[in-house]
Amino acid sequence: MAAKLSILALFLGIVNLSYLAAKAGGDSTTTPSLGASFIFGDSLVDAGNNNYLPTLSKANMKPNGIDFQASGGNPTGRYTNGRTIGDIVGEELGIPNYAIPFLSPNATGKAILSGVNYASGGGGIMNATGRIFINRIGMDIQVDYFNITRKQIDQLLGPSKAKDYLQKKSIFSITIGANDFLNNYLMPVLSVGARITQSPDGFIDDMISHLKDQLTRLYKLDARKFVLGNVGPIGCIPYQKTINQLKENECVDLANKLALQYNGRLKDLVAQLNDNLPGATFVLANVYDMVMELITNYDKYGFSTASTACCGNGGQFAGIIPCGPTSSMCQDRSKHVFWDPYHPSEAANLILAKQLIDGDAKYISPVNLRHLRDI
Repeated sequence: MAAKLSILALFLGIVNLSYLAAKAGGDSTTTPSLGASFIFGDSLVDAGNNNYLPTLSKANMKPNGIDFQASGGNPTGRYTNGRTIGDIVGEELGIPNYAIPFLSPNATGKAILSGVNYASGGGGIMNATGRIFINRIGMDIQVDYFNITRKQIDQLLGPSKAKDYLQKKSIFSITIGANDFLNNYLMPVLSVGARITQSPDGFIDDMISHLKDQLTRLYKLDARKFVLGNVGPIGCIPYQKTINQLKENECVDLANKLALQYNGRLKDLVAQLNDNLPGATFVLANVYDMVMELITNYDKYGFSTASTACCGNGGQFAGIIPCGPTSSMCQDRSKHVFWDPYHPSEAANLILAKQLIDGDAKYISPVNLRHLRDI
């Protein structure tokens, strides 16, 4: 629920890069040899931070996590039935443990050397995004939290080794932006003031400007390997299809147009940052096209539907009420692209993660994540 997700996000989640430890945030006893995953973003990649907030955006109730082996099928605060894309990517790239949620009491000591997850359901690039949920952690605060982690890593490894560890052996994934449209600009009651005074161009300009500042702050804190997911086809998620009473093969045009407009600007920003920040590599994950391919040709990938949520209630596509203990649930979770009204299933995340790890420039550029790891 929260990130009403950029589907891209949705899937992107894209890019949450981190291996989920067999214990949801396990405790590492030795310095990992293959590096760390630092994950920023929204509900597509939240691994449990919202569990520790008084917020309306939570996923720490069954049947969320029903297929998450590391927790024995118990909910962890992930907004899906199993692993996020970030979890899967981390496993494949050899990161030894899942990135531990920053707000978890266990986010201390050597456990943070496998990475930390700062993502928050409902969070966005803009500070006003997601206020409908009462509490959430926006991108500005997520970077503030990484600054705390940065100092802790200095204490664990010493300043010289810490800098080397972050610059050469760590990947920073950012999956954010969908909520800035779904839970900000496109929300009639909350955003009417902004929409009267701001055109879509002006709002997207503000998003890009804020994101540039946030990424530059991370660079100054020794982040060098970045993967940024663009916003997915947010007009195609079950929630949007349901509330707009669309047919199965239809999507909300305005939402998708805004996502595409933002994505074009994000592509330009990535090129600019690669040119202007020495030693950094910014990789762009084309979540929009990746997810649209999955939605359009779902049967080719073994799914029975790309419209109806597996877990949810309300309307033609079970897209109104988020997944919870009283929700109806599909019999075969592997046959649904969407787990709930907003987020992809683990089965969909597996396909998306594969494209990110070993895919070509159509979906991830200038290099894929396996190459990024080895730079």
